[in-house]
Amino acid sequence: MNAAIIFGLLLALMLTGMPISISLGLTVLSFLFFMTDVPIDAVALKLFTGIEKFEIMAIPFFILAGNFLTHGGVARRMINFATSMVGHWHGGLGLAGVMACALFAAVSGSSPATVVAIGSIILPAMVAQGFPKNFGAGIITTSGALGILIPPSIVMVMYCVATTGHPQAASIGQMFIAGVVPGILLACFLGFTTWFRARKFGYPRLPKASFAQRMHALRESFWGLLLIIVVMGGIYSGIFTPTEAAAMAAVYAFFVAVFIYKDMPLSRVPKVLLDSASMSAMLLYIITNAVLFSFLMTSEQIPQNMAAWILDQNMGVWVFLLVVNIILLAAGNFMEPSSIVLIMAPILFPVAMKLGIDPVHFGILIIVNMEVGMCHPPVGLNLYVASGITKMGITELTVAVWPWLLTMLIFLGLVTYVPAITLWFPRMLGFM
Repeated sequence: MNAAIIFGLLLALMLTGMPISISLGLTVLSFLFFMTDVPIDAVALKLFTGIEKFEIMAIPFFILAGNFLTHGGVARRMINFATSMVGHWHGGLGLAGVMACALFAAVSGSSPATVVAIGSIILPAMVAQGFPKNFGAGIITTSGALGILIPPSIVMVMYCVATTGHPQAASIGQMFIAGVVPGILLACFLGFTTWFRARKFGYPRLPKASFAQRMHALRESFWGLLLIIVVMGGIYSGIFTPTEAAAMAAVYAFFVAVFIYKDMPLSRVPKVLLDSASMSAMLLYIITNAVLFSFLMTSEQIPQNMAAWILDQNMGVWVFLLVVNIILLAAGNFMEPSSIVLIMAPILFPVAMKLGIDPVHFGILIIVNMEVGMCHPPVGLNLYVASGITKMGITELTVAVWPWLLTMLIFLGLVTYVPAITLWFPRMLGFM
C-alpha cells in the first residue's frame, strides 16, 4: 500500500511537468511528514551524508574533462583519424562517425557531449558529400549513446553510487573494465547497420587513405587518444582511483586543449568551468534527492518486500531480466538516464542479487537500457541534442534512428542473456 502511495505521488508530480529531482524530494518529504514518525532532522542529515561519498567527486571532473575536449579540437582530430581508417568503405563518413563517437566516448564519459562534439562536425560534411540528412542524424544520435557504455562513464559512476550500500555492490573499476567489450561490440553492430544501409542505397565512399595519411591523422589525434591510456591505465595499474583518474582527466584535457592543440584560448576557460559547474550542480541535486528516495524505500522495506514477492512467484532469472528490461525501457519514455539509475537500481539490485545475477552484468544491462532510452521519444536526450544540431523535428529524427535503434534492441537482448559478453574480459584480467 505504501509503495503504491509513494510511486503514485511521484508519478503525479512528474506529470505536472515538475523536474524529476524536485518531484523526488517532494515525494519523500510529503510521505515522511504525513505518513510516518521519522523526524525531519533525519532527512536533513541524510541529505548531507547522501552525497558525502568520494566516488561522487568523479562526476564533476569527468564533466569538466568532457567539456574541455568538446571545445578543444579533439573531436575534429578523432574524426580525421576515423575517416582515414574506414572512409573508403561503403558509407565511409557514416562509419567514421560511428568510430569517432566510440573514440570520443572513451575520453568524455557523456552521451550528449559525444553527440555535440562529433555531430556538429561530421553531419555538415556528410550532407555536403551527398548523404541524406536523416542517415547522418540516425548514426550520430545512436552512436553518441556509446558515451555512457564505453568507459569512463558518468552513468556507471551513478550506478555504483546508487548500489554502494549493498555488500555485493560492484566497484567503479569493475564497471569500467566490464564496459569495454560491450562498448566495442555495440560500435561494431552500429557500424554494420551503417555499412549495410549505405551499400544497399549506394551512398558515397571516400578515396582510400594512404599509409602516410593514416599515420599523420594518428599523430594529430595522439594527444586526445592518450587520455584513454591515462585514465584506464592509471586506474588498473593502481596508480590512482577512479575519482583521482577523473581529476587527472580534467587537468590533462585542459592542458591538451589550451597548450598542445591551442584550439581553446584561455579567455574561454572560465565559460567552460561555469558550464561544467552548472551541469555538475544539476546532477548532484538529482543524486541528493534520489538518495533521499532510496532512504525512504529502504525505511519502508519496499525493495526487500519486492524481492520476497518475486522469489515467492518462482520467477526465474530469464523472466526477471525480461521484466527489468521492460520496466527500464518504459521508464526511458519519460525520464533521463541518471534519474532512472538512481531510482530503479536500489530497488531492483537486491532482487537481482537474491536471484544470483552478477552485479557487474546487471549494471551493464541497466546501462544498455539507458542507451536505448536516450534515442527514443518522448524524452530521449540524444534526440533533443541531435535536433539542435540538425534542425530536424523530433518526429523526423525518430523515423531516422529506427534501423540503429532496432540494432541496439537486438544488442540489448544479447547482453541480457549472454553474461559472458560483459564478464569474460574483467575475469580474464583478474578484476572479478
